[in-house]
Amino acid sequence: MVGKWDIKLLPPSFSPWRAKEAHSKGTFRTANSAFGGPKQIAVLMSGGVDSSVAAHLLAEDGWEVLGITMKIPVSCSTDKRSCCGADAAFVCNELNIPHYFVDVTEAFQHLIIERFCQAYARGETPNPCADCNTLLKFSLVWDFLQETFGISYLATGHYARVVKTDGLVRLGRAEDKGKDQSYFLYGIAREKLGRFVLPLGELTKEQVRSIAAELNLSVADKTESMELCFAGEGDYRAALTVTEANQDGDITDMQGKKLGTHKGIANYTLGQRRGIGFAGGQPLYVGRIDAQTNTIALGTREEVSCRTVRANQINTLIPEELVTDKQLYGKIRSYGVPRACKVIEVGESDMTVEFDEPQFAPCPGQKLVLYNGDDSIIAGSTIV
Repeated sequence: MVGKWDIKLLPPSFSPWRAKEAHSKGTFRTANSAFGGPKQIAVLMSGGVDSSVAAHLLAEDGWEVLGITMKIPVSCSTDKRSCCGADAAFVCNELNIPHYFVDVTEAFQHLIIERFCQAYARGETPNPCADCNTLLKFSLVWDFLQETFGISYLATGHYARVVKTDGLVRLGRAEDKGKDQSYFLYGIAREKLGRFVLPLGELTKEQVRSIAAELNLSVADKTESMELCFAGEGDYRAALTVTEANQDGDITDMQGKKLGTHKGIANYTLGQRRGIGFAGGQPLYVGRIDAQTNTIALGTREEVSCRTVRANQINTLIPEELVTDKQLYGKIRSYGVPRACKVIEVGESDMTVEFDEPQFAPCPGQKLVLYNGDDSIIAGSTIV
């Protein structure tokens, strides 16, 4: 599968990777758990403060660290994005860690950008960051690194936790719940979870920046990336190339009565209130997007909320807990806290969940992630 997408290793940014001849295979500590095995690990580095500090913490903890940055396409013309990979390379040099770029341009174009554009053309709201983790980082790139360097462990700078206790490995929410990013990581294969390391799971953003400042890292004060990497950190619409999704169409109410005209379904997401182009007598939100009729429908908060959410493409991390009528906690978007729910139907690839309270505007294309009472991820899937 790796060879299909022509993934390439580029020359080392500075000094090359030279694995030590002998490795202890005892138990060693990470920021949040105990692991055993050769102490070699690849860290996916974006050039931001989080992955930079993660690499430092692993090196301090006795790991032999290799910094890796994915070379991806930028799908639009922009002057807002410089090469963040250069920052990653320079940080690795500051930390005396070898660094390489891995060219994933072809795979990223097909698996992330094209899927992103096609989803908007269907009236969905995709989550390319979660897809990138699932389809690229935790699959093709990880396998490529293992084949190329013989390194089986992988780390990122995400705020989430991998906990290994009593022979079980769990992926769960970060200590800092306001910064938790576990929602984006649910797609990791269960068999790889024991070789996945998250050094920032017990830390806050303030602590991470403090560590970077103490080290005098060049990225210590770098602002956080908030937009899509392949859209040049600009508006996501700049990356859309599907003309059908940018044609004018009707705005209706939830009963089908025409209210106005929209500027193309790609410009709207479920739950959106601002920038719709229609002012009603009460707050109205996008409650339905129909790609076949090129219409969007507006409704009140109550009209666009529902208790039942269907999802498919399930990835299960705790199979024994994905059962009907069990008290669980679900998230239908990355922010906010998990809400009480129960699975009412579950199959091999799809499930239906009923929340205790109506959820505001579940978006097809976004992810439904289920947690147990210990904040561990049971399963994740794509909302349909």
